[in-house]
Amino acid sequence: MKFIEQACSAGANVAALCREYGISRQTGHKWLKRYQEKGSLGLVEQSRRPRSSPLAKAEDVVAAIVELRDRRPSWGPDKISRILEARFGTDAPSKSTVARVLRRLGKVKRRRAAARVWSVNEREHVEAKAPNDLWTIDFKGWWNASNGQRCEPLTVRDAFSRYVFAVRLVNGATCGSVRYVLSELFREHGVPGAIQCDNGSPWISMQGRGGLTKLSVWLVSLGIKLIRSRPACPQDNGGHERMHRDLSELQIKPARTRSKQQLECDRWLVDFNHVRPHSALNGQTPAEAYRPTERRRPMLMLPNYPIEWRTLRVGSRGFIRVDGDTQRLSGALAGKLVGLRRESGLRWRAYYFDVDLGTIEVASLNGVVSTDRINSVNGSETVGVNGSVNPKRASDNGPAVST
Repeated sequence: MKFIEQACSAGANVAALCREYGISRQTGHKWLKRYQEKGSLGLVEQSRRPRSSPLAKAEDVVAAIVELRDRRPSWGPDKISRILEARFGTDAPSKSTVARVLRRLGKVKRRRAAARVWSVNEREHVEAKAPNDLWTIDFKGWWNASNGQRCEPLTVRDAFSRYVFAVRLVNGATCGSVRYVLSELFREHGVPGAIQCDNGSPWISMQGRGGLTKLSVWLVSLGIKLIRSRPACPQDNGGHERMHRDLSELQIKPARTRSKQQLECDRWLVDFNHVRPHSALNGQTPAEAYRPTERRRPMLMLPNYPIEWRTLRVGSRGFIRVDGDTQRLSGALAGKLVGLRRESGLRWRAYYFDVDLGTIEVASLNGVVSTDRINSVNGSETVGVNGSVNPKRASDNGPAVST
């Protein structure tokens, strides 16, 4: 108050007064500003607590979980999460996060969680304005050759020109066989902007995060957008299914062997692309309409996430580590870079390129919640909180990549 009285007097030298009272000029001007705004109340010492502290929020939440569990041993993750929802609001942990914290503390028996189904509800449409804007891919229903060999064609076509790139009999609907065929087509015709597929294997896994498989991860890393049809809605890829109806004529009189059937598929392909006029193309053949303007070569791309996100490399078993907590994403993403965007104190949103991998909840026990902190909340005996991660499992996660 003496400093304020002297500094507010006429002709006062604030810099000299700051040296006299042993304070910096920044502090002196701060006091003057607060006094002018709030009077003497502005000189009361204010809290130095940061406005946002995500780790402190996580610490409070984890400590509250332990407190409720110790007071109500019969309560499970569902009841605890409902009680904490009233206390923490949007920062409250979900049932799965509570279960994971209790499991790491050895307070609950581990059970296998129900798998989430990653499906699409609304039809996603991409308008093909030029060749190679959109390709469609699918497996034609299989049939047997005369000698009993299975014939299952993989078909790939251009949506704009209706040009069929391949009708290839493959050895099963596997990632390796499809990737081999697509690699040949990419080298010959270039990489498309998008590929439309259904929700079957090997392009989509409805139990995997984001619906990704090893094949779809590879396609996304080439800069290809995946367009998924709705489950049980073949009309979403109606043009491709119409082409399959024409291809069904080969089933009427199967070839003697599988290799002979492939020759018949090649002859059908030439006839469909170069001879048969298409009504949707004003009588043109698909070969006349297919004129790619630019052939983009297949090159693997690295994701570029915003600088405020966290970039992590997925381990060989599909795990990542966030603040000491181990989270499983997907084995299909092993070795890939994913981006994490923080939504609240516990929740992070995971992405691979622009593919949404859903929300993960991180409840760190390493360096966030100490034994003394939990004891002070519980007011009881020492709780055995280790918080360590099995070093063998942790080494599988790979190094974190700085943004």
